[in-house]
Amino acid sequence: MTKQNQNETVTGPLAEGQRWSAARKREVVLRLLRGESVDALSRELSIEIYRLEQWREKALAGIDESLKKRQNDPVQTELNQAMRRIGE
Repeated sequence: MTKQNQNETVTGPLAEGQRWSAARKREVVLRLLRGESVDALSRELSIEIYRLEQWREKALAGIDESLKKRQNDPVQTELNQAMRRIGE
């Protein structure tokens, strides 16, 4: 993996014995979400199509889950206060 700048990584096939990091997987999933062909990526990266689709599904599930979370949820605030009181 080579870095173009601080936040942008270039993906390519891995060297022998190298593992896929979360950052590299994220870059591949972003390429899929931008509309690149799963077949072309599979050939370019030497990764099975089913695995690329699994990564995409996990990423979409993570996005969905993070968007469901509320910030400053009053119920969670009350629960946190109650837990602090119990701890005292």
